[in-house]
Amino acid sequence: MSTLLDTPPLRSAHGAFGNARCLACRACGAEQELGPCYACMECFGPLEVGYEFPRVTRADIEGGPKNIWRYRDLLPVRSDIATIPNTEPGYTRLIKADNLARELGLQTLWVKDDSGNPTHSFKDRVVAVALAAARELGFQVLACPSTGNLANAVAAAAARAGITSVVFIPGDLEEAKVLTTAVYGGTLVAVRGNYDDVNKLASEIAGERDDWAFVNVNVRPYYSEGSKTLGYEVAEQLGWRLPRQVVIPVASGSQLTKVDKGFAELGRLGLVEQTPYRIFGAQATGCSPVAAAFRDGHDVVRPVKPDTIAKSLAIGNPADGPYVLDAVRRTNGAVESVTDDEIREGISLLARTEGVFGETAGGVTVATLKKLVDSGQLDPEQETVVFNTGDGLKTLGVIADRVGPAATIDPTYAAFMATGL
Repeated sequence: MSTLLDTPPLRSAHGAFGNARCLACRACGAEQELGPCYACMECFGPLEVGYEFPRVTRADIEGGPKNIWRYRDLLPVRSDIATIPNTEPGYTRLIKADNLARELGLQTLWVKDDSGNPTHSFKDRVVAVALAAARELGFQVLACPSTGNLANAVAAAAARAGITSVVFIPGDLEEAKVLTTAVYGGTLVAVRGNYDDVNKLASEIAGERDDWAFVNVNVRPYYSEGSKTLGYEVAEQLGWRLPRQVVIPVASGSQLTKVDKGFAELGRLGLVEQTPYRIFGAQATGCSPVAAAFRDGHDVVRPVKPDTIAKSLAIGNPADGPYVLDAVRRTNGAVESVTDDEIREGISLLARTEGVFGETAGGVTVATLKKLVDSGQLDPEQETVVFNTGDGLKTLGVIADRVGPAATIDPTYAAFMATGL
């Protein structure tokens, strides 16, 4: 089997990572060279990728492949990234959700449906970018701690690339997510504990295994850039304009902050008009540390112990929590939470009105959208985009007792008539 070392050697930081220029601290602004780092050497704050973008036109992007690599000039990847074996995620549907809009009293509503990705969640986007960085940095193993969707994406991406994967998951994860990780043939390790326990263990291992790329630990700055492509696609699919309101699920918080970053980059590059937009975050009440901090007016997010059916969002100590608060407050948005029963209702509502079967994170987002409308926090007259980030087939158990056959009958017309249908 080949390894990540079977790729061309690092030529130069700029060439290997496209138009990326540095890693910049989100806390103090200090810059350092591109490399396998995720904490600032000055203040230990989180790092993100800084760029020196060339002139990019809409035509340049529209002429690219029908996946995230159409935005390669805006990502920390080589210019020829599309030619290297990968799962080719992205360019998923943006659905005009007129039925759901009428149900909730909204004028214009869209659903960005990322269940159409290769492993049926948005995690394929971030893993593709992390894998590209891991190749350039010479790592030999692709790894992660995960609540499920990331495990699927890492295992599949590694299989496609012909490399080794090792993923760590909580021991009580949904069976569908366990099976849809194990099927790709990598190493799957179940840990007795919740995601925060798994993440702590992964961080310890990452500090000892120099040849392992933990996509959301030691190559996290590159990994998180993949979420920007959700914002890019929404703007492009709307005809190169920004929506006025977006509702995004919050686990670590990285997706929300990177959609915000993506919108801002498009504006600075002149690809869209820099119109104002509002960002709303959605959490499950059983794991809502960011929503609690927003409600109480705090800048610090206090960790909690997760207790919710929305396991893909069950991160009790979200790394990007403070930056989520910054984004929603700066854009005059909010962070709300919904109960497990509301989550189930949100899943059913999206499926019943738009034919989209979302997993629990989608139920969180749709239920939060309803709550934001009902409470008057979200303007029903403004164009809104809600994000469905995963496939309901991964979380069948949460709605198994709520849906089923209307009747069970004998194979006769008389039996059918007796149902009153």
